[in-house]
Amino acid sequence: MLVTSHHTLQTPVLMDTVYTAAGPQQRTSLLCTPKPRAAASSRRSLSFTARASANSGAKVSIPKQWYNLVADLPVKPPPPLHPQTHQPLNPSDLSPLFPDELIRQEVTDERFIDIPEEVIDVYELWRPTPLIRARRLEKLLGTPAKIYYKYEGTSPAGSHKANTAVPQAWYNAAAGVKNVVTETGAGQWGSALSFASSLFGLNCEVWQVRASFDQKPYRRLMMETWGAKVHPSPSPATEAGKKILATDPSSPGSLGIAISESVEVAATNGDTKYCLGSVLNHVLLHQTVIGEECLEQMAALGVVPDIVIGCTGGGSNFGGLAFPFIREKLAGRMSPEFRAVEPAACPTLTKGVYAYDFGDTAGLTPLMKMHTLGHGFVPDPIHAGGLRYHGMAPLISHVYELGFMDAISIQQTECFQAAALQFARTEGIIPAPEPTHAIAAAIREAMECKRTGEEKVILMAMCGHGHFDLAAYEKYLRGDMVDLSHSADKLEASLAAVPKV
Repeated sequence: MLVTSHHTLQTPVLMDTVYTAAGPQQRTSLLCTPKPRAAASSRRSLSFTARASANSGAKVSIPKQWYNLVADLPVKPPPPLHPQTHQPLNPSDLSPLFPDELIRQEVTDERFIDIPEEVIDVYELWRPTPLIRARRLEKLLGTPAKIYYKYEGTSPAGSHKANTAVPQAWYNAAAGVKNVVTETGAGQWGSALSFASSLFGLNCEVWQVRASFDQKPYRRLMMETWGAKVHPSPSPATEAGKKILATDPSSPGSLGIAISESVEVAATNGDTKYCLGSVLNHVLLHQTVIGEECLEQMAALGVVPDIVIGCTGGGSNFGGLAFPFIREKLAGRMSPEFRAVEPAACPTLTKGVYAYDFGDTAGLTPLMKMHTLGHGFVPDPIHAGGLRYHGMAPLISHVYELGFMDAISIQQTECFQAAALQFARTEGIIPAPEPTHAIAAAIREAMECKRTGEEKVILMAMCGHGHFDLAAYEKYLRGDMVDLSHSADKLEASLAAVPKV
């Protein structure tokens, strides 16, 4: 059953296969203290590493700057609050967790931030990523819509997460940090940070949500191959983990619990910093390389999206694609709709409340104004482990409250039907469970176009491949996968614990 938000729903989008970056705009940065890229200027250049598109032959570029949507919003997002005083957070309060440059990026109102040369050098391993027209899927569906997907599965770690893992690792290394810690759900973020840490000489320790740790052993092995130490979460290695295990020894874990464990380690060890794969502003900032490239790719094809669709857990994949397009819409240069798609078992935008809440289960993080199911909410162990987070990125939540986007939730069997039997068997790519939500929503839109005859352009985020998720596909193909939801009592109890601010 389709669950919608209080915002008005709208329709599909368009695309083809290319590689490019975006928009002719004045860029005034810089936040980075490390040496600036020699070719950087205040106006975007089109002279970066380019590849030929498999479909159009157009050349595109790796962006030189990240884009900060906060600069263009008519209403600024509410500030994070100190967990004890409930007063706006001082940037220095974040120093135990993050190096100074990432803190500056977290709080800045600058529109564009220059990407360090060393980061672009690593991006060149896989960027620009392809924009692909799903022609065979369109033919299968018999739709007049044009379906495009921006494919981020070409990174060494297999997902979009490397777009922020590389700069986070580099900024930590540049600040003299030796050890970084983090959490991960399905393992895509943990893999990406392990990869990036190996390039910059950092020791990396990862707390992986227990349900995914058990479901996806090859993700753990990938992290260990890159040198990371991986714990199942909750674990006996931290006080937060011990408390959870004492009350529920068989806990499947959650991203909120894993965040508590890794934040605890960072906050109590002076030689260690924390890295986060989603939610925070600087993370979404780094991901905008996706949307900036996509803008240039679509311009090369002469198409404009009618709708932009992406899955949402913490929000980085959706924001990375959508934010540059929202900028263009605010400037009056295009008018697409934006749709976030979340799992029915963890419907943060569609069922959560917009309130100040902790980003972790133990209450160690600052209070953030976001859509939340309550920091104590532990989602059922669906196969899209990367979407099992109780809260939504504050910036995504704010954009949602402003009415610039809508949201729906979809059950996992519909998502695997769309991905396994339709997308994979026509387009050839086996998606990770997370982007199957975007695929399912895009297929819904394409079928509505078939009904109405509209030739809409549908753009969706394909944030990673599912090569390490084949156990989930096996479960679906054997008919053993069931839809999971949340009990009303469980949700009511977790929402009752949201701090009163």
